[in-house]
Amino acid sequence: MNTSKTYLITGASSGLGLAVADNLALKRQKVIAVARGEEKLIQLKSSHPDFVSIYTGDLTDDNFLMNLTASLPEKIHGVFINAGGPPAGRFEDLSISEWDDAYQLVIRWKIQLIKHLLPVFLKQNYGRILFSESTSVTRPVSNLVLSNSLRMSIVGLVRTLVSEYKGTAITFNVLAPGFHETKAVERVYKKLSDQKNISLTEAKKQLDASIPVGHTGNPQDYAELASWILSDAASFITGQVFNIDGGVSV
Repeated sequence: MNTSKTYLITGASSGLGLAVADNLALKRQKVIAVARGEEKLIQLKSSHPDFVSIYTGDLTDDNFLMNLTASLPEKIHGVFINAGGPPAGRFEDLSISEWDDAYQLVIRWKIQLIKHLLPVFLKQNYGRILFSESTSVTRPVSNLVLSNSLRMSIVGLVRTLVSEYKGTAITFNVLAPGFHETKAVERVYKKLSDQKNISLTEAKKQLDASIPVGHTGNPQDYAELASWILSDAASFITGQVFNIDGGVSV
């Protein structure tokens, strides 16, 4: 990868976002890392002081998003759009206000960010736009009606943008991860442990057994794929949804 490239990474303080930011910095790419967790962002920057700059704030806040986009460098080569998911719940359990909140978290700020970045990418006739969503875009996940419903909107957006911006060197893709070894899956182990009155070790064994490859995903492996899709080498890849779930969606 060319060392001059600059990437905006959101949700960069933990989990898959942190793995992608770290992977790009290790490849000597310039990373603009954005998240709410300032302490973890500072740790990331201290690990890669020459390649990471940080912005702390909530991307669903209009003022922060406006200030962030106004401070970005003139040239951005790609963006990894990533954030936490909406609360779990069944349809009958969720209020309309919770649906409104989920729209803000899953869809609205991402559209605002893309509206700012697309003119930049069009001007330079180059760009990589990569969304990190969930395996729920390929199959409904039990007790996750908000994620199952709203994340599909991003897939529809991506496929529409491919059509509307054909003939440019801008690509649009989606990663659809299943369970990976992050803080999020640790919460799944805890919930399974509580529900079945089993140990955390047994809960992990049961979850691993439910995945065809027999284990949860490695965030570093995920980050390698993300970095490649963001690179020059992926110029022929657009409009795609990449399932990274160990075969669960087969």
